[in-house]
Amino acid sequence: MRLCPGGFPAYAARLDPTGHRSHSGDVPELSTILSDLRYEIVREIYEGGMGVVYEAKQHGTRGFAKRVAIKVIRERFASNPEFIENFVGEAKLVADLIHTNIVQTYHLGESRGVCFICMELIRGVNLEQFLQRLTLCGRKLPVELAVFMVSRIARGLAYAHAKNHPDGTPLFLVHRDISPKNIMIAFEGDVKVTDFGIAKAKGLLKDKEGEEVAGKPEYMSPEQADFMITDKRSDIFSSGIVLAQLLTGQNIFKGATAEDSRQRVMHTPIPDFSRLNPEIEPKLNQILQRSLSRDLALRYQTADEFLYELEYFIYHRGYGPTNETMGKFIRDLFKEESTPPAPPAGTATGGTMRMSGTIKVPKRKSTSLFDRIKSKIK
Repeated sequence: MRLCPGGFPAYAARLDPTGHRSHSGDVPELSTILSDLRYEIVREIYEGGMGVVYEAKQHGTRGFAKRVAIKVIRERFASNPEFIENFVGEAKLVADLIHTNIVQTYHLGESRGVCFICMELIRGVNLEQFLQRLTLCGRKLPVELAVFMVSRIARGLAYAHAKNHPDGTPLFLVHRDISPKNIMIAFEGDVKVTDFGIAKAKGLLKDKEGEEVAGKPEYMSPEQADFMITDKRSDIFSSGIVLAQLLTGQNIFKGATAEDSRQRVMHTPIPDFSRLNPEIEPKLNQILQRSLSRDLALRYQTADEFLYELEYFIYHRGYGPTNETMGKFIRDLFKEESTPPAPPAGTATGGTMRMSGTIKVPKRKSTSLFDRIKSKIK
């Protein structure tokens, strides 16, 4: 199939105003209509284990331009059929995940042998950078803001977990990689889940669950760490780890090695979190205990149930934190900076790629992947 410059198929048929085929000369060919879609690479944002993310301009007709993020497969994986299948599967999976708490995907394209996903560009930082900045500035995250952030994660997960195929059959989607690197915080205060690179969903992604373990060990659920089949409750456990880290400043499961972390997730006793942070009220401690229950029957059964408990905690007294509250806090934390320090290259794990719209990376030589891709995605 011939592709237009933006990666769209070039159809020979003409369309009438209702969208039906037309043999009249009144409407230009679809290939002509779509030929103005192209991308201009601006800079590299992040380099992951299997791909690279760039900031780009999506150009349209008559001077139209939109800033987007472009996720590109590394050259050495471009000929791996299984990886390409999962890359395409990820794009198809998230194409219809349209929610304010999920980073949106706009387009899957292929140009001159390079597969890429065009995504929403977030002006902000990921949660890992946010936590690093708090430490650097000696700041403490208010309890209510910590709960607010995880409630937004729960909102995005509740939507994703309930998503169906177009024919109405359940997707049974599980993210499997909820961690600070995969949570974006915009300077406007929006909190968004990203990177469904190792998610599983029926019929869209090739999955070897039960044979292999994928994800970051210190943020896995016990069943995930134990090579068991996971469901949506696994994402709730991972979200509970993130909440505990936001409230206490530490991940209680992080060990010296990946294997040590995996064992700790399965066996380390869950502490009384109010002893780690006296500001954690009994009710919030109960929420943490339930989200981190190793007994699946005792854990929150749905992200909606988890969300309700979190939102009731922060709003039952009346007014509570909002996106605007979050935005004011993060802008003050970064002092309106739009280019926070980038994480070291190669820190991405689990075969996924990290996206942030504000990370600087060292300028690359002319022979780099950056320059080759710059000439290809047009």
